[in-house]
Amino acid sequence: METGQLFTWEALGTMAGASLLVYFVVQYTKGLIDEIAPKLPTDLLAVVVAWIVLIMAQLAVDSSAVVDWRVYALALANAFLVAAAAGQMQNKALNPPGEKKGAGEQ
Repeated sequence: METGQLFTWEALGTMAGASLLVYFVVQYTKGLIDEIAPKLPTDLLAVVVAWIVLIMAQLAVDSSAVVDWRVYALALANAFLVAAAAGQMQNKALNPPGEKKGAGEQ
């Protein structure tokens, strides 16, 4: 792994790497998506983004997988796990561990 890279295709194929990228992409695009499709739930957006990230990572590592339908099906199954992990990142960012509820309110 090169030290100058933040993400690699191999890292995006992992739960942590894919979840982090999905979290960032959803956070930066959900305002735009809300204007285009206001009824699209953010959770579903996260699953779609995760599916795309996982497919791209798999195809970048193994280009012969383009014609294998199992890659797409497995990426969809894993997309739900990655989206759930990204959702937990969002939850922890808004409610950090150790803070009492309502501590910042006056």
